[in-house]
Amino acid sequence: MPCLDIHTELKNSKAYLKLHSERTVNNELILKTPLQLNAHTILKNRIVKSALSEALANADGSPSEKLIRLYETWAKSGAGLIITGNVMIDSNALGEPGNVVIEDETHLNALSQWASASKSDGSQIWMQINHPGKQALRGLNKETVSPSAVPFSLKLGALFSTPRALESEEIWKIIQRYATTAEIAKKAGFDGVQLHGAHGYLISQFLSPHHNQRTDEWGGTAEKRRKFVLEIYNAIREKVGADFTIAIKLNSADFQRGGFTEEESLDTILALEKAGIDLIEISGGTYEKPIMQLGQVKASTRSREAYFLDFAEKVRKASKVKLMVTGGFRSLNGIETALKTDQLDLIGLGRIFAIEPLAPQRLLNGEESLQTVKPLTTGIKYIDQLGTLEITWYTRQLLRIGLGKQPIPNENGLKSFILDLKDKGFGILKMRRLRSS
Repeated sequence: MPCLDIHTELKNSKAYLKLHSERTVNNELILKTPLQLNAHTILKNRIVKSALSEALANADGSPSEKLIRLYETWAKSGAGLIITGNVMIDSNALGEPGNVVIEDETHLNALSQWASASKSDGSQIWMQINHPGKQALRGLNKETVSPSAVPFSLKLGALFSTPRALESEEIWKIIQRYATTAEIAKKAGFDGVQLHGAHGYLISQFLSPHHNQRTDEWGGTAEKRRKFVLEIYNAIREKVGADFTIAIKLNSADFQRGGFTEEESLDTILALEKAGIDLIEISGGTYEKPIMQLGQVKASTRSREAYFLDFAEKVRKASKVKLMVTGGFRSLNGIETALKTDQLDLIGLGRIFAIEPLAPQRLLNGEESLQTVKPLTTGIKYIDQLGTLEITWYTRQLLRIGLGKQPIPNENGLKSFILDLKDKGFGILKMRRLRSS
């Protein structure tokens, strides 16, 4: 296939790297330069399509034609790397209706089509794999689980059930589910996997002293709370071998009282680096503190655009691991400035891909994107503060692209919220019927 030829050429071409290094010196865009990620992976440039929730799977959890068409579109964007949205490791633990689920090789052909479509123009494709833990809408699954039975805040208690605390034996089974999903991703043709260890999902829950109040081998100290993610990494590496990329999206902090802190995050990064992780994507927040959805307002953030560059600087001083930052980038100048200061290796872009799917083409040509990511509102304060609109609105744009239509960059926020609420309700009812049949 053409995409395989391109990857082979990049991997075998030291001259290619040397040429682009020289161009950087001559004031060409750093964004365009390739990155030697590890011994077996060269990315053709520094733009990454970061994970976005698509909710476009078929009812059986397999990739739909709409999902494959969406990635065929993104493959033409010119991005060096494309990371999928949540792929769940357990059909009994969905994060939302429409998640792709991989438990075995039942849908291997469809998964291979998905990978092939994504790599058709020389991009790499990584699968983000996840377990939601307690962060699943009430009624979507038979039950939700977490390290400890810690309820949600009062504001979200009506939407999310109090989880059941996992037994140690169950934890080991979940670890193997991650490894199985990664192994199938490799077999399907994906170039790597990204663990979702941020935004309050299960790995994030284990890392957080707020959500993880255990006193056994899985909690009680920061080191024990890290055991879950390290065991997942080791189990995956054992299944996929040394030449398959494993990355993680990790919170810089949870921004919750008693939660995961920057100090613990840095220690976790150092432990993952020692274990052999290939890339850390820095993020932050949870459903209860949706920093990624609502953004930050510090002066340093406004001037530097990206949300987590301050923390990336701290990581850079302590670690040599490859870094990616997603969230807040709005201009070519902001992107290039971050790369020039060597605070990170890769630029993660998300929501712009939903309203201008080929935006990287313009950025790589030294031009600003045609569209700008702007704050969304329904006009209803309670809804807007939840941060969910920043997910659901963009998900609806992805559906349009998957249907072969153009996104609507100025779609009304309240209309989008109401339509998504209806779709989520039908989706939960459909899952209940499937479980009972």
